[in-house]
Amino acid sequence: MDTSLTETEWKARLTSEQYRVLREAGTERPWSSPLNGEKREGAFVCAGCGAVLYRSADKFDSGCGWPSFTRANGEIIERPDHSHGMTRTELLCGNCGGHLGHVFDDGPLPTGKRHCINGVSLAFEPESPE
Repeated sequence: MDTSLTETEWKARLTSEQYRVLREAGTERPWSSPLNGEKREGAFVCAGCGAVLYRSADKFDSGCGWPSFTRANGEIIERPDHSHGMTRTELLCGNCGGHLGHVFDDGPLPTGKRHCINGVSLAFEPESPE
């Protein structure tokens, strides 16, 4: 995992909202991400370090207000999250440790998982230029 950047360097690299979510485990407002409606073929990469995390083939409309995926296609770290009076599984970028969101057991087949990801934690790279 690349944790070589200082907090000052992260603040210079990221927008204030990206920093709040990726580095301070914040949550963006539901329905605020333009990535909710992204339907093109391509890769969703970490907005902090550029590591490929998800593919459009695994994206689905969960109706929860955040981009959702059935599985990761890159290195993801899972860890227990006991914040806000509940127990969840937090998802972090396996390369830079940035907070992405959480995974739940209410997704569609084939995995039954819903990776509920803050759109601000991601950038989209289309497979083909428009």
